[in-house]
Amino acid sequence: MSSVTTSRRRLLTGLAGAALLAGCGSGATSAPGATPDATASPRRGGRLRAAFQTAGAKETLDPHAANLFVDGARSKALYDKLADFGADMSVQPRLAERFEPNADATRWRVTLRQADFHDGRPVTAEDVLASYARIMADPANRRAAIQLAAIDLGACRAVDGRTIEFVLKTASAEFPSATAAFGTWIVPRDATDFTRPVGSGPFRFSSFEPGKPLLLTRFDGYWDQPAWLDEVEFIPVNEETARVNALVGGQIDYAHDLATTSARTYAADARVRIVRAPGSAMHAFAMKLDRPPFDKPEVRAAFRLIADRQELVNTVLSGMGEVGNDLFGKGYQYYADLPQRTPDLDRAKALLRQAGAEGLKVQLQTAHAGAGLVDAATIFAEQARKAGVAVEVSMGNKDTFWRDTLTGGSMASYRSGSMPIHSHIATRLLTTSPQNVTRWGSAEFDGLYQKAQASVDEAARTAVYRDMQTQLHERCGLLVWGFADWIVGTSSKVHGVGQAPPNTLDWARFERVWLA
Repeated sequence: MSSVTTSRRRLLTGLAGAALLAGCGSGATSAPGATPDATASPRRGGRLRAAFQTAGAKETLDPHAANLFVDGARSKALYDKLADFGADMSVQPRLAERFEPNADATRWRVTLRQADFHDGRPVTAEDVLASYARIMADPANRRAAIQLAAIDLGACRAVDGRTIEFVLKTASAEFPSATAAFGTWIVPRDATDFTRPVGSGPFRFSSFEPGKPLLLTRFDGYWDQPAWLDEVEFIPVNEETARVNALVGGQIDYAHDLATTSARTYAADARVRIVRAPGSAMHAFAMKLDRPPFDKPEVRAAFRLIADRQELVNTVLSGMGEVGNDLFGKGYQYYADLPQRTPDLDRAKALLRQAGAEGLKVQLQTAHAGAGLVDAATIFAEQARKAGVAVEVSMGNKDTFWRDTLTGGSMASYRSGSMPIHSHIATRLLTTSPQNVTRWGSAEFDGLYQKAQASVDEAARTAVYRDMQTQLHERCGLLVWGFADWIVGTSSKVHGVGQAPPNTLDWARFERVWLA
């Protein structure tokens, strides 16, 4: 009880800091939805020093072995994908000029734009097929392999130098999003050594040793728009506090992945600029439908009415986020804008009585396996007490937490990064999904997903996804309480940093950044 009280006091202190942040009116903070530096004029030249957490001596510049955020940022500077994700998770063509499906979405013809690798060779259809073959040859170690698994690679062909015919094992109206997935970067067909990599991205390799800075220089032959910067230097700084101190001290120009406490502290500091990308990380509680007490729909409904989402956002996220509505992907393509659920303790108590669950006791598993997990569990336990529910917060092993809660327990803290809504459904909500932590699923729901995948009509597909999300909103075990902003910090001389979720097109898009 004392630890709950202490945590509560600490979180309320954070809320006071968030209120201060909201009222400071500093021009150094980019409000969600705004475009930073809209009045500044780009200029060419200079070196941007960007600090990320890295894997040290084990790191590689092989884009198909990428796992960390720094891997993604380095890879998008050096290489290109056929497509990438916009801030709303819609597909934005990149090396691909056009995606054209057949009538049932089992075959796709992709036309490449004219682009060159850093060594002057053109990017061809054979390079694309060879890159995908390389990824799929090692599915255990290639994160993108699962996204490309629907491709029948042996049946695919290069129609000509700039045209590829992809044949799929099953219908997939969302096939273009597979080509935008993390790790699907295109390399030359004969690439085997990545100590001095060659790509088609906006920057070309200059120097690197694992565990040390990576230096890249502008590629003036870039197909899209040559970078404003002369150089980008990726500097390894693993501790968040060290990144902040280096930014404030002028040793770096861009600090990736900042905590809300740092954002509050430096919001009004003229030396730095805080950039927040809204809706980047979903926060939730997962209730398992296949075991008591959440096998009863009335209990799940009661818990959704117990949650005071605004209090959770204000305290756990320090106000740097927005409330959730028990659905993944707020603001993303296909998101169903259903009536917002709000607290109703009287109705929650009535549902618990109806379920014969008065005086209910539930164990809520959590761990320090991600920012805000433990704090959210603590706050929710206090909210539940007002409805007569005793929620016991149980601390787990942070190193095995996600694996443990996938099969064990009945309720757990939960979070997810950004991805398309259809990918979230495929990996977490079908009866065959490998990460189905809530045990949600039915033949009907699976059938709706297959119907959506077989439809090349976007309006029809949107309607099916809305039907699926309506079911989830009413009956699923995922209690989504909020969406956290993703926070980066830059020097005040840095301009053009986009407010985009991690691993999307405008995140860490350093060819669009310039120095004043």
